[in-house]
Amino acid sequence: MASDVIILIPARLASSRLPGKPLVDIAGRPMIAHVLARAQAAGVGEVVVATDSEAVCAAAEKAGGRAVMTSADHPSGSDRIFEALTHLDPERRIRIVVNVQGDLPTLEPADVHAAVALLADPAVDIGTLAAEITDAEDRTNPNVNKVVGSPIDARRLRALYFTKLPAPWGEGPLYHHIGLYAYRREALERFVNLPPSTLEQRERLEQLRALEAGMRIDVALVDSVPLGVDTPAELEKARAMLSR
Repeated sequence: MASDVIILIPARLASSRLPGKPLVDIAGRPMIAHVLARAQAAGVGEVVVATDSEAVCAAAEKAGGRAVMTSADHPSGSDRIFEALTHLDPERRIRIVVNVQGDLPTLEPADVHAAVALLADPAVDIGTLAAEITDAEDRTNPNVNKVVGSPIDARRLRALYFTKLPAPWGEGPLYHHIGLYAYRREALERFVNLPPSTLEQRERLEQLRALEAGMRIDVALVDSVPLGVDTPAELEKARAMLSR
């Protein structure tokens, strides 16, 4: 476990599609406890929940984790984790910040490693994840975000674009983008201080802000997509998966 790496889990209590999302019960534990355990199992650095809710903070601490309170006004998880970082590390000892979304209770711990490992290349500002799309319907599903990238090797791309459309055109694989990010600290700081970009606003994908600003995002290709729990139907699926 590296002392200069931290995993931050943004967890906002308000959710229009699944109220109280971080605290919903899955197999006898709140969802935030499952995500916390998966992130801790990665073993890459300290794990801290960044939240706007005392109840979520208490749930994380009851699960054996650490939590920090942040503002309720953040427009995104990236802004929330940056505030948490400034509270937790004013001496700027942390070099790499991993953003693990608080609604990924089936995340594979090894996939966190894969994102962080991309930053061994000094040219990379941000590391993220994707998996090849194997379901034909997902290729055209706008709720499945895609990454278009240039292959660097069999398990790595350099990101060129992110979109909700089936891209690129023609024969070949499409990749489902997984919204987990490993940032260099300087990259995160630069990112949250940039204004929303034109393509970001059009596609409603904030990672395009980084690309438009000339930042390099590399993508580790992993074997599966963790279930994101954002609706009652996805919650029932997660309960079935984690109750086995």
